[in-house]
Amino acid sequence: MNRLFGSVRSRATLGATLVVVVALFVTGAAVLQALRSNLTAEAGTQAEGTARAVAAELAARTPYDQLSGLDSKSGPVQVVDEDGNLVAATEDLRWISGTVTDQVRPRPSSSPSPSASASAPPSAPAREDDDDDDDDDDDDDDDDTEAPRTPGTPKAEESEPALAPGETGRQTTFGSGAATVDDDTADYRFAAVDVRTHDRGLLTVYAGAPLAAEHSAVRTALTVMLIGFPLLAALVAGMTWVVTGRALRPVAGIREEMAAITASEDLTRRVPEPETHDEVARLARTTNETLAALETSVERQRRFVADASHELRSPIASLRTQLEVAAAHPELLDLDGAVEDTVRLQHLAADLLLLARLDAGERPVDARVDLAALAREEAAGRTGVTVDAEPAEVAGSRGQLGRVLGNLLDNGRRHARETVSVSVRREGDWAVLTVADDGDGVAEADRERIFERFVRLDAARSRDDGGAGLGLAIARDVAVRHGGTLTAGAAPSGGALFALRLPLAPAT
Repeated sequence: MNRLFGSVRSRATLGATLVVVVALFVTGAAVLQALRSNLTAEAGTQAEGTARAVAAELAARTPYDQLSGLDSKSGPVQVVDEDGNLVAATEDLRWISGTVTDQVRPRPSSSPSPSASASAPPSAPAREDDDDDDDDDDDDDDDDTEAPRTPGTPKAEESEPALAPGETGRQTTFGSGAATVDDDTADYRFAAVDVRTHDRGLLTVYAGAPLAAEHSAVRTALTVMLIGFPLLAALVAGMTWVVTGRALRPVAGIREEMAAITASEDLTRRVPEPETHDEVARLARTTNETLAALETSVERQRRFVADASHELRSPIASLRTQLEVAAAHPELLDLDGAVEDTVRLQHLAADLLLLARLDAGERPVDARVDLAALAREEAAGRTGVTVDAEPAEVAGSRGQLGRVLGNLLDNGRRHARETVSVSVRREGDWAVLTVADDGDGVAEADRERIFERFVRLDAARSRDDGGAGLGLAIARDVAVRHGGTLTAGAAPSGGALFALRLPLAPAT
């Protein structure tokens, strides 16, 4: 189970399906509620129409037995006097609930005398909403939980002008219940309307409209939802599974190719790049760029090891030869040559160690170094070196920056005819140190290659004079680690010009 839902495809499918299921559930509930409310309101409007029609006939002094709304085709109708007695009802009414009385057979009404009718204060019918006084709100008061009320008795918080004889109440009270008419039991929406008659006092007409259409529509909609929603959720899950699988197919190819590269250790291979412009394509391109950088780094390390082994072999072989000759013929020992080879070997080992630390990402110490003072210090004791420097402080390692300047001066002295000039100046937020010689210079095509490790442009010169070809490589690496640059160009005198640019240290 954990493996199944551990994939992006499974989680995406599950998440999309859950979102759709929740959305369908909320939407379905809202649709059912809206459908039920609309159909219930429609039934209430129908019931109100029947109740007002009967009330109008009562206001017109129509006898009970001649009321047109009491036939069984109009639904259950009750006419109740102000004492709660049933005075008229639908033919074939067998049972009823949801109105003020459950009586189905009319009882004789004690009609008030004219004097009593004149002296008794008229009562207003109850209404649903005590804040609504407009005629347009008759259809809005349809609270199903409305409790039956005594005819002619208003709610405690309601007050409505008393009805005049022959007048029908403006407010309509709605409620829900059930009734049995002609042996057919069904649910109804009831509407209650008050009417003040001339000779029978205050009467309340209860008329019901069937809710069968509402129940049928709700059941049909619910059945459709119970069948359609699972099918729709399954369709969404299937489509999400297919679409996600196609979208992630290049990722599977990238993973398989990366596993093959790891197993074969062949860094020349590349992962497939899809013909799209989405995140997967960018991932493939970034992966290939990473592989290319890794291949370059590994190849550089291999070449470095091979070149270092080659460079170390010569002084070691020379030193061994001298020691073997000295062991056999002490009088032939070249002590100066042995010391020179040992010093050269020591310098080479130090250069290799520094390069290894730089490749490992060693950060320079955060110290303030005055390039002008450093230039004068490195130039001291070297013949033919002139210094023209203004104060310029940079942040970094004094030892490493001194190594850069020393390597540049050694390189200049090896190729200069007579002089090497050093200058230090400030250019905006940068300190610029230049070392120029009056030698033959560096060809433009070789001005980048000379910074590669173990590169010597003059193949004919001896290693004793030219070194191992690591000085300029070390100088550039140190410059980069200090946030600067080291470039080669042409000096005004025709020789080589090396420019070291470093950011000035912030003012204290």
